[in-house]
Amino acid sequence: MAMKVLVVDDSITMVLSLKSTLTMNGFEVETANNGQAALDKLKSGVKPSLILTDINMPIMGGLEMIAHVRSLPAFRFVPILTLTTESDTAKRDEGKRAGATGWLVKPVSGDDLIKVIRKVLPGA
Repeated sequence: MAMKVLVVDDSITMVLSLKSTLTMNGFEVETANNGQAALDKLKSGVKPSLILTDINMPIMGGLEMIAHVRSLPAFRFVPILTLTTESDTAKRDEGKRAGATGWLVKPVSGDDLIKVIRKVLPGA
């Protein structure tokens, strides 16, 4: 069974690019355009093996979403990777405190992204 990745980003271009890379590598992809939409999907039964999120989004940003996801018992241990233009160390530390598993700074090549996903997702 294919592992499911929830991609959370407000950029349609980014979502399509990630979806293409992930699908080509055998992942199933679910998408949301902000943190609130992602939480709604999780609460309605979507069970991703991994969440890939942007940080700066309207309605609810990535850091706030990560903190919410970590408060849900079913998703406490789901790896969450941030994919953002933010390379600031303070932001990165804030991400770690919120519960992010990893911090990737855009642009990331498809190959590098898949390598990181395979590191945090045993069996992917």
